[in-house]
Amino acid sequence: MRAMTGLEEAQQRLAEIPLLQVTPNEPLWRHTRFGLGGPAAVFACTQDEAAFVEAVRAVRISGAPWVVIGMGTNLIVSDDGFPGVVLRYDGSQIRVEGCRVCAEAGAALQSLVDATIDASLQGYEPMTGIPGNVGAAIYGNAGAYGASISDRIVRVRYFDGAAIRETDHAGCGFRYRESEFKRRRLGGEPWLILSAEFAFPEGDAAELRRKADDILAIRNRKYPPEMKCAGSIFKNLLWDKLPERARAAAPAEVIKGGKVPAAWFLDRAGAKGLAAGGIRVSADHANTLYNAGGGTAAEFLSLVAELKRRVREQFGIELEEEVQYIGFGEVTR
Repeated sequence: MRAMTGLEEAQQRLAEIPLLQVTPNEPLWRHTRFGLGGPAAVFACTQDEAAFVEAVRAVRISGAPWVVIGMGTNLIVSDDGFPGVVLRYDGSQIRVEGCRVCAEAGAALQSLVDATIDASLQGYEPMTGIPGNVGAAIYGNAGAYGASISDRIVRVRYFDGAAIRETDHAGCGFRYRESEFKRRRLGGEPWLILSAEFAFPEGDAAELRRKADDILAIRNRKYPPEMKCAGSIFKNLLWDKLPERARAAAPAEVIKGGKVPAAWFLDRAGAKGLAAGGIRVSADHANTLYNAGGGTAAEFLSLVAELKRRVREQFGIELEEEVQYIGFGEVTR
């Protein structure tokens, strides 16, 4: 009798977990905003925290390759897909208690923003319109217009493969578009975010909503909701880390909060309007790539490489993507 492979064992174990939806050969382009990516050998999702934790334990025991995703808004999946198990936690409860808010990792970030505004809590209104869920936002320390999700985090609950644990704000290791959760995935045992607690100062709900609506209008002009994109592709650059050649080129008026927009360098490198097959750079914003239709992950990688080459040769800068990649050789165990 043929022995089961790790993937077969994982699928069998997952099928036995209550409240877990398991789908073989699920096309991942359906789960990314770019609309790119081949199939996951096995896709499993749940709104139940216990079922999600049990699913992680099951795939770890099986030895099959596995990854965890969020809403896929900042995700590039290989055209070949992922030859293992893709897990997603969809728990989306948000609870407001005075100036404190608790949110599960699968809640939409916009739902968290709206909940704080409705409760007259100030701090997250600049992040209105950012796609994705709360867990992914914490993972990448998402932010916009001077606000980051790390600003109001008190503690985060996570599963480290052995037990559910908590860490305070300091333990999250937040930096610009970085966190300990992100670093752990890239090397070491991943910390999988389950929920978080936030604390806010009080504000005026009407004023907060007005500010959020103004920002949303700007964001929708830059990134129309129907556009298959992930917002900005490359991280902005810290001024004090730039090489002298780049500092000399960048005028003082483009420096905001100690950072220079990657779009400024890309614009000077002639990025706007460039294309590789169905993947294009916006004619209006040099740091926006989108799938114009029929694009592939291979074309995305080709265009990203060309943009990085141009900026490197002209300014001596190595641009770093904000997007995350799945199916290009990485394996989480």
